[in-house]
Amino acid sequence: MLAARLAGPRQPLSLQELPDPVAPAGGVVLRVLACGVCRSDWHVWCGVDPDVVWPITPGHEYCGEVVSVGAGVGRWSVGDRVIAPFILACGQCPDCAAGHQTICKSQVLPGFTCNGAFASHIAVAHADANLTALPEEMDPALAAALGCRTTTAWHALTGRAALKGGEWLVVYGAGGVGLSALLLGRALGARVAMVDVVPERLDYAGMLGAEVTIDARDGDPARAVREATGGGADVAIEALGIAETTVNALKSLRKLGRMVQVGMPAGAHCTMPIPMDAIYSGQLAVYGTRGMPAHRYPSLLSLIEGGHVDLTPLIARRVKLSEASAELAAFDTPGAPGVAVITEFTG
Repeated sequence: MLAARLAGPRQPLSLQELPDPVAPAGGVVLRVLACGVCRSDWHVWCGVDPDVVWPITPGHEYCGEVVSVGAGVGRWSVGDRVIAPFILACGQCPDCAAGHQTICKSQVLPGFTCNGAFASHIAVAHADANLTALPEEMDPALAAALGCRTTTAWHALTGRAALKGGEWLVVYGAGGVGLSALLLGRALGARVAMVDVVPERLDYAGMLGAEVTIDARDGDPARAVREATGGGADVAIEALGIAETTVNALKSLRKLGRMVQVGMPAGAHCTMPIPMDAIYSGQLAVYGTRGMPAHRYPSLLSLIEGGHVDLTPLIARRVKLSEASAELAAFDTPGAPGVAVITEFTG
């Protein structure tokens, strides 16, 4: 198979022919149909993720066709088209039994703790517990674009913050996660404000239905949010993992508001100066979230299949495997709206 390999931090990906993976017990091998390029892949590329052992094949936002089935798999057969969460839970521990697969102690993370889907094929562990059938009419590129960004946003809004229709949602960061939160929030009946520093991204968010767009370079964005929403947002999503936006997200909330930390803090941002006075006086709730349990895929896919939300605007570029290096490097600076999806795995 052909894979894009990363030998070390900030090195160009190298296309290599590797042996085809073998289906593990309880797992399957997929022919990758599409794989998103995510900011979390950029964290791997930068070398800030402590779980990564070099060399590695990145890529964790994928869908594919089953080409091989390991011993003990009961739900899947060769030819099935499936999608997987980026956290592959064991499905058997107490946390998994309670529906909390994202905190499974035996979890496997393709692209982080094992080889990922920047490749023509990928081995997927714990297939029965994690895979979900891909709707026949769904474009594989869209399924991959859901990846960790849309699924994480969905779980943040519905599983953590319990966003309600008519509430104000503010999103800090108009990248893949942020735009997903915008589209899903509107589908849930919320009014949405978007904060970013790239005018093109804010314009795009406005086109997608953001009622308020705020350029964080123009003064105090938290104050602007409070003024635009008549006292503050009910729910804030922080989608960058940066101290400045986390603090502003908290300060954007009205009393009894809820903030979800979706962006992954890394490097110097692992420890942040949080305004505890705002949390205390506002009686705010702060949630962390990471991924989405596999059992929540049907609710998201049903929303899409029912025509309640169109997520195709997320896809900005369909690229070749050989272009993955350039897409990773592009995360070094704020870029154009939309996400890149690898759809060609022949070079």
